[in-house]
Amino acid sequence: MTGEIAGTELRNKIAEQGYILIPEHRPGADIVDVANELGTPLTPWEGGLVQTLIPREDAAPNTYSGNFGLGRFPLHTDLAHWRRPPRYLLLRCLVGYQDVPTSLIDGRALLDAMSRDTLARAIFKPRRPRDGALALLRLFEPAAEDADLLRWDEVYLRPASRVGETADAQVRDWLARSTPLSIALFRPGDTLIIDNWRMLHARSPIPAGREDRSIQRVYLGGLH
Repeated sequence: MTGEIAGTELRNKIAEQGYILIPEHRPGADIVDVANELGTPLTPWEGGLVQTLIPREDAAPNTYSGNFGLGRFPLHTDLAHWRRPPRYLLLRCLVGYQDVPTSLIDGRALLDAMSRDTLARAIFKPRRPRDGALALLRLFEPAAEDADLLRWDEVYLRPASRVGETADAQVRDWLARSTPLSIALFRPGDTLIIDNWRMLHARSPIPAGREDRSIQRVYLGGLH
C-alpha cells in the first residue's frame, strides 16, 4: 500500500488490525499537511502539535529517553496517565532504519487472555499529579465514548487498589511472554497510524550508528 489512501480504506484497516502502515506516503509533504489529510490533529500541550523523536542517551528524567536512554522502551499506550488519551498517533519517518523497528501488541489479545472485569476494576493513578491532582484511572474502559479504551504504562501509572496490583502483575507477566509485531519505518515518508486506545507500542533498542534516527509524531483525535 503506497501513495494515496482513501478515508474508508484507512478506517477499515485500522479497525481490522489496530494500525496501518502507509509506505513512502507523500515523502516530500509536511507532516501537518499529512495529518490534516488523514485525520484531526491534536495539540496535547502548548507548542506540541508536532514532536520529533530522536534517540538520546541523556534526557530529562521524566521522559522515556531519560529513563531508558538508547535501550528498548517498554510497551505502552501514549499519555496513558491522561483521563482521555489521544485516540490515534501518527508516526512519520524522516530518517529511519530497518533494524530499529516499532513494536506493536494488540490490546485485544491482552483482553482475551485476561479477565476484562479485572482490568475494568483495576484502578491506577499517575506517577505524578497533573493539573494539581492525581486522577484515578481504570486500565480498561468498555465503550468509552465510541470505542473501548485500554491504557497501559509501567512508567507513568501505578496501581491504586488491590485489584490494580493484581492486574499490574498479570499484565506485566503476559507482556513478558508475548511476541510483538515489528514495523520498521525506514524510508522517507513511511507513515504509521496506531489506534492508541487499542494497541501497545514501543521503540526497539538503538544500535551504534543509528543515533540520527528521526521520527515525527502527531496525535489525532479522529480519522477522516
